[in-house]
Amino acid sequence: MTATNLDPEGYCPANDHPDWNQSFYFNFYDPAQKTGAFVRVGILENRQEANLWFVFFRDGRPLFTRLNMNLPYTGDRLAGGVTLAGVTLKALDPLRTATVTFEEENFKVNLVWDAILPMTDSIELSAGGANDGFAKEISHYHPEGTCRVSGTITLRDGEEIAIDGKGFRDLSFGPRNWDYMRHYRLAWPIFDNGLSIVAVHGFTTVGTDAWMKMVGKNGKWIAVTDIQDNNVFESDEMTIQSMHWKVTDADGDVHEFTGRPLFRWFFPFDTFVVAEHMIEYTLADGTKGYGLGECGYRFPWAGNGA
Repeated sequence: MTATNLDPEGYCPANDHPDWNQSFYFNFYDPAQKTGAFVRVGILENRQEANLWFVFFRDGRPLFTRLNMNLPYTGDRLAGGVTLAGVTLKALDPLRTATVTFEEENFKVNLVWDAILPMTDSIELSAGGANDGFAKEISHYHPEGTCRVSGTITLRDGEEIAIDGKGFRDLSFGPRNWDYMRHYRLAWPIFDNGLSIVAVHGFTTVGTDAWMKMVGKNGKWIAVTDIQDNNVFESDEMTIQSMHWKVTDADGDVHEFTGRPLFRWFFPFDTFVVAEHMIEYTLADGTKGYGLGECGYRFPWAGNGA
């Protein structure tokens, strides 16, 4: 984790960047229930705004969606609990356990994320240097960790879905200047054999590449030395049809995997859009895994890096 005197789950004061952001992100997938979610709170102090993603799905179709991109600013943070548009995120054990709760007539959520691998800053571990596009313009600090996710989801007809899955969570603070990225693509698989991967490739508007990358194995995260990322896109050129990536870690192990999407959703940021996917991943030896597959695009359309 990056050495800092700030609590990334508490209030982290903004610098003078107009797009300063502090965010808290959660996802999960339970293959037995074919159910998952994408949840994010973003807080832009200098714009006095906040935004919320709250999208749940089952068997490839939405269960409940709430997307609010220009909410009033809040001074609350994960450490003490933050509520936006009825969705509450709260840390129970710093950097280890947090909850996502929501209760309205048509949909209820009571879920807990418990750490499997520790929250670790992939930007620091990627060692991109002073001109790294992610570290300079997207986030100064961006730890990710894998979690067991448990609890219940209750639907409008009273059906209760018991969740026992896995997912990622992340924290961030720093600028979130989407306009600096022409395109990026991401793979965050959690495999059944315990292997986890953070692999993000960014294409900047100044013609450089940026990376967030690390491999989780044997109870810790280690560095990555090479990524070969290949996405096949649907005819819209924005959503993923299939993936074939190779990630080489600092121990020299090569992790080759493919992916197919289980669910897709778009999250807009005015002149940028994130195409969020839940992916079923498969290692070369047949081991299955699940996790986020993500792509981002700058407008006017500037391509998908293919």
